[in-house]
Amino acid sequence: MSRTVLDLWVGFFVVISAAALLFLSLKVGSFAGFNSAPSYVLQAPFDDIGGLKVRAPVKSAGVVVGRVSDIRFDPQTYRAVVHFSVDARYEFPRDTIATIMTSGLLGEQYLGLEPGADVEVLKGGDTVQMTQSAVVLEKLIGQFMFNRAAE
Repeated sequence: MSRTVLDLWVGFFVVISAAALLFLSLKVGSFAGFNSAPSYVLQAPFDDIGGLKVRAPVKSAGVVVGRVSDIRFDPQTYRAVVHFSVDARYEFPRDTIATIMTSGLLGEQYLGLEPGADVEVLKGGDTVQMTQSAVVLEKLIGQFMFNRAAE
């Protein structure tokens, strides 16, 4: 085999390996471009979102049912408004509760949905009215220290 053919095969292998590595890294990073399933967008206002980030998972009963798509600050209510997409296969009642939760003690934060019992379901563009903000560890420690100092 000539040197040129060998170099060509090595180059071909390197390009294929780089493409496979890129594909895997995007899949592991939950890149939204690979998710072509139909979904609908909901929003929920929170007093404190803690460390919630865009593309964080939305879970119900431990199952990922969507992703956080946008986080904005509402200057009229002084609250954070979280926009998230939910897979169209899953419908949630209108009285669903949205909670910002943490994976483990100091893990990443995600949006948890706890379904209610209402007959009507949420549709695209609706707002989840009942929310529970993130538990911020620094605030808990500060309250504990303040209470200890007051005693």
